[in-house]
Amino acid sequence: MKHTHGSIEVVCGSMFSGKTDELIRRLRRAMIARQKVQVFKPSIDVRYAVEKVTSHAGADFEAIPVEKSADILGKLDADTTVVGVDEAQFFDEGIIGLTCQLADRGIRVLVAGLDQDFRGEPFGPMPALMAKAEHVDKLQAICMVCGDPASRTQRLVNGRPARYNDPVVIVGASEMYEARCRKHHQVPRE
Repeated sequence: MKHTHGSIEVVCGSMFSGKTDELIRRLRRAMIARQKVQVFKPSIDVRYAVEKVTSHAGADFEAIPVEKSADILGKLDADTTVVGVDEAQFFDEGIIGLTCQLADRGIRVLVAGLDQDFRGEPFGPMPALMAKAEHVDKLQAICMVCGDPASRTQRLVNGRPARYNDPVVIVGASEMYEARCRKHHQVPRE
């Protein structure tokens, strides 16, 4: 089933906010509606399974790992009407034009990713994707310090907050990261 119009939907937030669960929910609904779905993820993300997007809660969905955004077009089936992209923050800037191109072709593009890096700064192509999208949902997790809503991702190194100048991209899960509210998010500068 083809859509009348293409669109871009972005699901963003901190780690452990349920982004991938929400992406998978939308993908499953599209399949129930008999739409042709393909999902892509950056090949750097090998935390759970190479050919699946997997949430921290354990839900999963078949996915095609790709090195760079341009690889998606070569792997896209002609009859695909819904494209999912997980961990979009890890993609190059080309993902922005690609999602727009797909939407312009009438494809519904579902994008999930971290809107902020561990420093609390905009992450990769996510700000531009959010600006280009027709619909954006920003999810929140629970602060691991106080229990309030959390919008940030705290990176921990040996149980202590990572420093501002540490590498931005280090793929990990609960052993290295936890959700924090603005008050409890710490990024030492020195």
